[in-house]
Amino acid sequence: MVNDKRVYLFDSTLRDGAQSQGVDFTVPDKGAIARALDKLGLDYVEGGWPGANPTDDAFFADPPDFKTSRFVAFGMTRRPGRSADNDPGLAALLNSKADAICMVGKSWDFHVDVALEIPREENVAMIAESVAHALTRKDEVMFDAEHFFDGYKSNPAYALECVEAAHKAGARWVVLCDTNGGTLPQEVERIVAEVCERIPGSHVGIHCHNDTENAVANSLAALKSGARQVQGTINGLGERCGNANIISLIASLKLKSDYDIGIDDHGVSQLTHVSRLLDERLNRQPTRNAAYVGESAFAHKGGLHVSAVAKDPRTYEHIDPALVGNRRHIVVSDQAGRSNILARLSEVGIELDPKDPGVNKLVEEVKAREFEGYAYDGAEASFELLARRARGEVPSYFSLTRFRIMDDRRWNAKGELVTESEATVTLEVAGHAKMEVADGNGPVNALDTALRKALVPIYPQLQDMRLVDYKVRILTPQAGTRAVTRVMIESADASGRRWTTIGVSTNIIDASFNALHDGITWKLFQDGASVPQEVAE
Repeated sequence: MVNDKRVYLFDSTLRDGAQSQGVDFTVPDKGAIARALDKLGLDYVEGGWPGANPTDDAFFADPPDFKTSRFVAFGMTRRPGRSADNDPGLAALLNSKADAICMVGKSWDFHVDVALEIPREENVAMIAESVAHALTRKDEVMFDAEHFFDGYKSNPAYALECVEAAHKAGARWVVLCDTNGGTLPQEVERIVAEVCERIPGSHVGIHCHNDTENAVANSLAALKSGARQVQGTINGLGERCGNANIISLIASLKLKSDYDIGIDDHGVSQLTHVSRLLDERLNRQPTRNAAYVGESAFAHKGGLHVSAVAKDPRTYEHIDPALVGNRRHIVVSDQAGRSNILARLSEVGIELDPKDPGVNKLVEEVKAREFEGYAYDGAEASFELLARRARGEVPSYFSLTRFRIMDDRRWNAKGELVTESEATVTLEVAGHAKMEVADGNGPVNALDTALRKALVPIYPQLQDMRLVDYKVRILTPQAGTRAVTRVMIESADASGRRWTTIGVSTNIIDASFNALHDGITWKLFQDGASVPQEVAE
């Protein structure tokens, strides 16, 4: 029996989000975000547009191994004057490693007349033929009806003809897009209801932009009228004013409705983590007052609110913050964080009694470090090490006695300007000193190379470890060149594991070493390495 309450979630962060000003995803960024969304349990994760740029080409050439989500490639219907089986853009979609295809096409007669300059019936044929051809190569095809609501308000019959052509050709979903974000909830509710009279709601999706601050409201209105797929981006990322915020949609649908979104309670408890993970990948501060997941979403500052919350949190909190992985924040006396810390420890295999005094100590240490600039939501490996070190579980695999970095900027014999870095490290392992010198492409690479040169002969497990991403954020820009910096390093190994570590310091090289040290230590701990009794001189 079909579950009429089942709503399918479609995330387009990796394409729509990439259209935001100042956002430029790397291939490692896309991989990390896609894996987080898959772990969350979304139905569809759109990876981008194959053939559009080198980043998307590289990502689609080696996509993550999805466990839950269907991997979607985005593109457009065939071009005018070409057949569906002889269109390069469509071929790039069909040749991709995606599980499903989402194709955009026109549904507004104004765009067909002015932008495409083709007969309206030709546009309908382009839609139907593209969907039918795509289904010969992929088992699931969707049609994204661009500017559908503008088109419907201009010419309802033609807009419906376009989406009906896609549906009749076999599209699993026809997605109604409020492309310029100018439609209001009451309009969306009415128009989607009228569409669902012609196309079953179980095949209708909604894709809203946020130009009137109504994207989430419009999405909920569409679901009320029968649509059963909803699209959005993490934190509402997107061009202009952004897209529907899928974080808010997930929380509202799961916690405040009777819809079935296919995400369990554990998945919902990861929403704060996923939200902040994206911000860390983008090197930007999280929005403090973001619904559900913001630092201030459950903050209470003195007076009547604090006393009321102390007696019964439901007075000023619409949900328990822990349900979405967030925490209560009492500004004058912060007692928050225990449940969140315990949940995160459980994920890495550390089970503690909530009454264990060590929990309070760890909570306070996390808070103190976050005040200094550490952010553990995006650096799970460093968080695990922090907890395990507090329990005395992590050996001291090596300690740094000193390091020195030298940069040489000069003109070579060919008249080319070159900059070279050299790092010297002195380490102590099992009571023995080790010194190595290495060149590198920049000071951090030189430092990493010198560390490996010293450690690999002792710990061969490090041979397959590699750095895949490096990010720096200035935490105190008002301090100018004396600013505190935060470095985050993502590492990987041959087993497919990826882990992120963090370092904070007024010296960027020192912060980088701290992150490198955690990355190496986490790898050794996970591999069960032991400190050798003797070290070859």
